[in-house]
Amino acid sequence: MGRIICAGLGPGDPELMSVKSDRAIRGAKHLAYFRKKGRAGQARRIVNGMLRDDVIEYPMEYPVTTELRFDSDEYRQLMVDFYAEWADRLEELAKTEEVVVLCEGDPFFYGSFMHLHTRLQGRAEVEVLPAIPGMVGCWNALDTPFTWGDDVMTVLMGTLPEADLIAHMKRADALVVMKTGRNLPVVKRALAAAGRLDDAWLVEKGTMPDQRTAKLADVADDDCPYFAIVLVHGQGRRPEAAE
Repeated sequence: MGRIICAGLGPGDPELMSVKSDRAIRGAKHLAYFRKKGRAGQARRIVNGMLRDDVIEYPMEYPVTTELRFDSDEYRQLMVDFYAEWADRLEELAKTEEVVVLCEGDPFFYGSFMHLHTRLQGRAEVEVLPAIPGMVGCWNALDTPFTWGDDVMTVLMGTLPEADLIAHMKRADALVVMKTGRNLPVVKRALAAAGRLDDAWLVEKGTMPDQRTAKLADVADDDCPYFAIVLVHGQGRRPEAAE
């Protein structure tokens, strides 16, 4: 009997991958990974040069990404069918083979593999290899401590309603906003309303060769790719000498 191993890739730099994920990927004969149709896929690019010559690849191509509203019935049904199909295919393959599934960041932290993991319970042996979340690589790219003392860190999705973003941003000390992209104008307006825009940073493709960091207030609304995270540092308690 085979099994399914989900290898967390970390923030993007292959050298920040765990030894365990590295070993699983290099030894994989069957390798699956998510990607947008017509694209090589970020996960696949991260492992370039690591794969054995006889590896069999299984690109899991999303039926839709940003073409439809994520909260529409059509989008939901397409994604439900997509994950169900691939859960079936991986279950069948794992009856006789070991298959490694790639997942950017940490698989259990908003990772796409979570949707397969829930569907595979009781159907196949599944092991998930943890990894450094993408946001960790991004805040380290800014070379400044992100949280201090009693800081409360909040992780938000840019897809939330603007009023919800504002409410959470006002309450939190350190802020992480994921799923930016076309949601960037809303995120910027919410940060401005919460009085946090001037302290916000945009980190694009953190830890990767084409990494970019910029003050968010200086970034145009239409200048934000998918692989970007907005960060606002906490300023909490720390043992400093009195002035």
